[in-house]
Amino acid sequence: MLYGALEAGGTKMICAVGNESGQILDQVSIPTSTPDETMPKVIEYFKSKLDASLPDDEKIKGLGIACFGPVDVREGSKTYGSILNTPKIAWRNYPILETLKEALGDIPMGFDTDVNGSLLGEATWGCAKGLEDAIYITIGTGIGMGAISGGNPVHGMLHPEAGHLIMSAIPGDDYKGHCPSHGACFEGMASGPAIEDRWGKPAKELADKPEVWELEAKYIAQAITDILLVLSPQKIILGGGVMAQAQLFPLVRKYVLEYVNEYIDTKELRNINSFITPAALNGNQGIMGAIKLAENAAENN
Repeated sequence: MLYGALEAGGTKMICAVGNESGQILDQVSIPTSTPDETMPKVIEYFKSKLDASLPDDEKIKGLGIACFGPVDVREGSKTYGSILNTPKIAWRNYPILETLKEALGDIPMGFDTDVNGSLLGEATWGCAKGLEDAIYITIGTGIGMGAISGGNPVHGMLHPEAGHLIMSAIPGDDYKGHCPSHGACFEGMASGPAIEDRWGKPAKELADKPEVWELEAKYIAQAITDILLVLSPQKIILGGGVMAQAQLFPLVRKYVLEYVNEYIDTKELRNINSFITPAALNGNQGIMGAIKLAENAAENN
């Protein structure tokens, strides 16, 4: 069967068609500008995959949306499927799920956060396959976290916002933080914009500066330690542009073990290299997760 997938990001919207094996058969990228400019192009793409002239086996049977946030993921809520208090002003309170349903008809749709989508992709076809409890953290322009517990995405009154965990300042670091809401939170201290603000250059131009990555690793490890103490995952996956700095992984693992300080002794922590890992789906984990959201929606429907 064919499924539609939308990875709705703050920079671009990836629209795709895939199958139940996670294979991406067609894909386009649309810049994320304003809803009035972006959404008609998104809708046009998926309408073409539902065209009445297509044979039935060439039409998509569901649509999965993995969306930047914060978003309302509480089914039954008045604002379910809406983007909430995002820094992207034009998209605040935008009913993205309702807009797609009105345009595309009664096709089953699944909806979740972009990071939960990425984790769902990894849990279905990637490095978290077979695990029921895992974490995905993306560290880039912003910081977000997705979580599955007992095999299900973690939701609640909203969804996890671990990018805004409050950090303790690393000794010697007097940076006040980049986050307009919290200053020295995880995102405020360790996101790509925080790195550039603190050091005066973007991360990709600082690869040969070990002091940059020592400090960055300590903040990432501090957040991971808090998260693993609360959620006790079987695997932590790190993605996003900042984590393209491969030297970060051994440093993060080193400081996580230092901060845990042998308080927890599990096979996962004893095998730290496989416990804290990069994503395994070559950058396609988000759109593949959206395919799985679509498949789940079609099956539940």
